[in-house]
Amino acid sequence: MKDSIQKYIELIIKKGIAIQKGQILVIKAPVETYDFVRSLVAEGYKNGAKEVVVQWNDEVIEKYRYLYGAEEIFDEFPNWEKEFLEDYRKKGAAFLSVYVEEPELLKDVDKDRIGRYKKARGVALKEYYDNIMGNSNQWCVVSIPSVSWAKMIFPNISENKAMENMWKLLLNIMRADKEDPVLEWDNHLMNLKKNMDYLNNKKFKKLVYKNSLGTNLEIELPVGHKWLGGSEISKNNIEFIANMPTEEIFTLPYKYGVNGVVYNSKPLVFGGSIIDGFKLVFKDGKVVEYSAKKGQDILEKMLDIDENSKYLGEVALVPYNSPISLSGKIFYNTLYDENASCHLAIGSAYPVCIENGDSLSEIELEEKGVNISNNHVDFMIGTKDLIVIGIEENGKEVTIIKDGNFAFTEK
Repeated sequence: MKDSIQKYIELIIKKGIAIQKGQILVIKAPVETYDFVRSLVAEGYKNGAKEVVVQWNDEVIEKYRYLYGAEEIFDEFPNWEKEFLEDYRKKGAAFLSVYVEEPELLKDVDKDRIGRYKKARGVALKEYYDNIMGNSNQWCVVSIPSVSWAKMIFPNISENKAMENMWKLLLNIMRADKEDPVLEWDNHLMNLKKNMDYLNNKKFKKLVYKNSLGTNLEIELPVGHKWLGGSEISKNNIEFIANMPTEEIFTLPYKYGVNGVVYNSKPLVFGGSIIDGFKLVFKDGKVVEYSAKKGQDILEKMLDIDENSKYLGEVALVPYNSPISLSGKIFYNTLYDENASCHLAIGSAYPVCIENGDSLSEIELEEKGVNISNNHVDFMIGTKDLIVIGIEENGKEVTIIKDGNFAFTEK
């Protein structure tokens, strides 16, 4: 397994973040991942990075901050961190995040404090996120196992065995246990591009979602929308992979053209708490009614980050028979669960999903029906019996997803 972990590290640096000679690499990671991050740093330098800068974080310390910090700190965001990110972004750095899930770590924390701080962070880093979501720089998000996450997925075995099983599972999903992971990813990206090209050629006006959970949702797509997936291209013409793993192709909805009801199909972890059994009712694009069997209070905070958090920003299609879904596991980790299931996202849209979007002002984007928000949260809606119908400009209906999987054959 040691060899596969090293292949995973090489895959992240060479294919995921695609570090360039003479470029700065910024890594954000939890303190418990220090061994893995040290190897990432070494691999970054080996592949030509001018400098590798590590920004450490600790979710336990974050929990203590929420529990015991003074009330006023949750409406503030440190200027030094904003300047740190903006300075490196302007220097053309690549940004790599190592994401370790600690499900329900913050379940006993005041949800109002979490919501307020996420709002303050979103406002302070708006320029940074607007540029990153427009692919001004390469960026990539990856995960590795933690003990608590592994025990949640494999609860009836020892910690050591759970970690071993978790590593094997993630390495398999990442194709890092294959002889040539880079070649495997090249083939995978090619298949995603075929599906993406099919949908871009169709230029659907609307998508209709239905399944046995009760989802019955119509999503209008704006004129000039683009389906993306797999790898992306930075403004410096560097190919990178924003999320690893990735099984999705995605676009943006017309902000005011979403109507109906949608039910989640997998739990959502937000703000260190689990939200599950929830539904969202949309009218003219906006969530007008919502409920959750678990985490109703945190769902409310999520939708109240700002005025546009009640609108959709992303529409993503994922086949039900993706490798992550076929594992039979619920990961309680959005990076993995969203790539096992068709999903949507409330909040900000990616400007690159509309023609010339990366060169348009916010006002121009709004005029085209692109949602602008300080929030972006993916939630899973795909099921084995999901049907997605595409409606063309002339009213013709085309089945895109049937029984959870792509129904068309690219010619």
